[in-house]
Amino acid sequence: MRDDIQLRDIEPADLSIFYEHQLDADATRMAAFPARDRAAFDAHWAANVLGNPVAVKQTILVNGQVAGNIGSWPQDGVRLVGYWLGKEHWGKGVATRALTAFLHLVTERPLYAHVARHNAGSIRVLEKCGFRLEREEGVADGGHDVAELVLVLD
Repeated sequence: MRDDIQLRDIEPADLSIFYEHQLDADATRMAAFPARDRAAFDAHWAANVLGNPVAVKQTILVNGQVAGNIGSWPQDGVRLVGYWLGKEHWGKGVATRALTAFLHLVTERPLYAHVARHNAGSIRVLEKCGFRLEREEGVADGGHDVAELVLVLD
């Protein structure tokens, strides 16, 4: 039986789960994004996510349980999309189905996504949802250069 995937508005209790997700070493390696301590995490979510009136942000539910989050926001003159799933939900089609549903909420195009070149799973999710490679960039990450792909949905 296929898991039931739903999107809903973010609730305060979701943030503790999101915090735990971003602490996972495998997840931070795949995302090429360092974990934040609790104070930095809370400040980021308060100011940049929940406090951003033009951001669209949703909790991803799998069978009624919080599995991750997905959002879209304007940055540097374009609209971006990003998502983060708990590792227990990887490889099950959850991200693809959540992004497909989210693209019905956020209809502005073009829509851009940045993904680490080594994150094959996330690249595949984006491609399944119609994104195509636009360019590759190098990003400095704590003294390391990370190859990042920029994909676009027209």
